[in-house]
Amino acid sequence: MSVPETVREESIRTLLPFVRRIARRIKRLVPGFDLDDLVGDGSLGLIRAVDSYDPSRGPTLLQYARRLVVGAMLNGIRRMDPVSERARRIVRDGENERFAMAVVRGEIPSAAEVERRCPGYLRAMSATNRGQPLSLDAPLPQGESLSGDWSGDPGRILEERSRHTELAALIARLPSRQRDVVLAHYYGGRSLRSIGKRMAISPQRASQLHLAAIAKLQASAHASPD
Repeated sequence: MSVPETVREESIRTLLPFVRRIARRIKRLVPGFDLDDLVGDGSLGLIRAVDSYDPSRGPTLLQYARRLVVGAMLNGIRRMDPVSERARRIVRDGENERFAMAVVRGEIPSAAEVERRCPGYLRAMSATNRGQPLSLDAPLPQGESLSGDWSGDPGRILEERSRHTELAALIARLPSRQRDVVLAHYYGGRSLRSIGKRMAISPQRASQLHLAAIAKLQASAHASPD
């Protein structure tokens, strides 16, 4: 449905502040993306919305434009992502499977075990790590670490892996409920409140189990021979 050019331009001008508000909200969720790029992509979505809007279909122009503006911004973000959505989906599914296996058996399964359950996990994880931009001001991706020794001393690498193995063994020896809380909180990324809800206990009880587990891990670590 065509509209006079003056009405079209006025509609676009009126809704531009709305595009900027959405861009600022998305910028808070994706800090590494440029605000001007978000506004530019959103403006293209706004123009498409104004040009294709049909008031007889029900939604207002603002409601209709919101969907197209947000969609255009998200498409712009996807174009800048060097990692495919398929790879990210495989990694998410693999991490969920890894957490489920850890809860059942009481220890963290290896990446090779997850690969057997979720074919393609290792390749997707490698692609995700390669495509993850690093900043000197930002923390490393979850599960990644850098040694202070830039020569890559094999002894230090072996020592770091040994610490991870020892920690997994200490967690496996915790009482089952404490172990579940630790795995869900530190390896599953869940809050103590959501863990309590999942275990049908109060948030206070989940916090008590968490504190007891940490105290037991610290005591076990100090008691272990160097």
